[in-house]
Amino acid sequence: MRLDLSLLRRPELGSVLLGRERESARLRALRVRILLVLTLLGSNLVGIAVAAVLILFVLPGPHLLSSRFLWPNAVIVPVYVGLATILGLVWVRAVVFRRVRWFLDGRDPTDRERARTLRLPGRVTLIQGFLWILGAALITTAFGVIDPAAIPVVGFTIVFSGMVVCGAAFLFTDFGLRPVAAVALSTGTAPRARFLGAMTRVRAAWALGSGVPIAGLIIVAIYTLAGRALTLERLVVVVIVLSATSLLAGFLLVSLSTGSMLGPLRSVRWAMEDVTAGRLSRRVVVYDGTELGELQRGFNQMAAGLQERERLRDLFGRHVGREVAEAAELHDPELGGRDSRVGVVFVDLIGSTEMATRSEAAAVVDVLNRFFAVVVETVEEYDGIVDSFLGDAALVVFGAPRPMVDPATATVACARTLAERLPERVPDCRAGIGASYGDVVAGYVGSDDRFEYTVIGDAVNEASRLCDLAKDRDGLVLASGAAVSASDPAEARRWESTGFEVVRGRDEPTELCVPRTA
Repeated sequence: MRLDLSLLRRPELGSVLLGRERESARLRALRVRILLVLTLLGSNLVGIAVAAVLILFVLPGPHLLSSRFLWPNAVIVPVYVGLATILGLVWVRAVVFRRVRWFLDGRDPTDRERARTLRLPGRVTLIQGFLWILGAALITTAFGVIDPAAIPVVGFTIVFSGMVVCGAAFLFTDFGLRPVAAVALSTGTAPRARFLGAMTRVRAAWALGSGVPIAGLIIVAIYTLAGRALTLERLVVVVIVLSATSLLAGFLLVSLSTGSMLGPLRSVRWAMEDVTAGRLSRRVVVYDGTELGELQRGFNQMAAGLQERERLRDLFGRHVGREVAEAAELHDPELGGRDSRVGVVFVDLIGSTEMATRSEAAAVVDVLNRFFAVVVETVEEYDGIVDSFLGDAALVVFGAPRPMVDPATATVACARTLAERLPERVPDCRAGIGASYGDVVAGYVGSDDRFEYTVIGDAVNEASRLCDLAKDRDGLVLASGAAVSASDPAEARRWESTGFEVVRGRDEPTELCVPRTA
């Protein structure tokens, strides 16, 4: 089995313990059960051990290990702890199973089921709190009947330990149920619940981890001032143990609450890095029901918007050309044009009308697509743009809208390369090619609601006429003498003049040039 390193570096649900979102519902349910049992059982056992140590050995009061407290120590405490542990696990399992039944059935939750699922950590916490409060009442009463002086010590310690355990239970349950919450939140938004906010988690962690132990120190101080004498050594032990408990409990709860907030933030940060690298399809798993979940959802909406924007940008570039699209992004398009000196290549299929009548439509489209694919590939190789597709013809421009250092050379070189490639790549069709170089007006024409970028002028007309003439020449390509003369010497030597001709629409004769034969 191949190890997915990305899961270790960037776990989708914030921890490798929670697996992946795409795991089967059965496997995710097994993970949830194991995590809930282990974390709840562990936190309760630690809470019981801390309470026992504080009551029996640290806090001031009667000596509870004496024989007169045999009945509570030997019967009531162990029996209740055992029953409460078993009852708590069974109760929690039943509640969780009932509220996530939709998840086990593999269906989307209703709005009510979603709300009940996302409030499960609070429900589990209430169960733990009830069992600890009930235990505090029973055990404190059992010791208090024998010696009332034991009531404040036993009652405070059990309540304090229970509050810390409840805080840990909420955070552990919220952590363990992330796979289920992710599915619930993928089909709808979280219910509004102020007590589940991120800031409330931090405040509760501080109150349970630091506030309650400090309150215990205050109670010990009041106990001492009330005349209950404590030796200096005993007072030092009490202060040290309660302070250490405060440090440990505070560290545990603050770490858990901070981790519950850092998980969603890390997932968003990792996703932002991927989007910055160009992976616009990247999404984060929304598994938090607080404001942090809204952040995750907001990132997904932003990424979807960026992906849609890039899709439209790509479509726009495909329709009008990459250079025209980039120019439109840099400067808002406006109707009008400006004088430019550009190179123009006109390519037109020969006999396309006859081909359309004797061939199936699909075959004609296939030929046209292969023909235009060669044209686009060659034009982009020489940094030109396909200004427009005119049925079975293409108008190519060099030098607008993006300026070029030497558009004339690119123009005649592109025309010559097309004449070589088209017969090889598309042997079932022939095309005339005309190349010209001169002044045009380049800009946007149309109306305010619908316009397009194009070039208009004598060079365009000349290229079109040369294309018509080239259809009757052996090489199927002609370039104007002005275009060849303006190109660099190396390219100009590849062409030779075949005379002058007055082309249709012009008064002056045009020098006709063809590629030299080997």
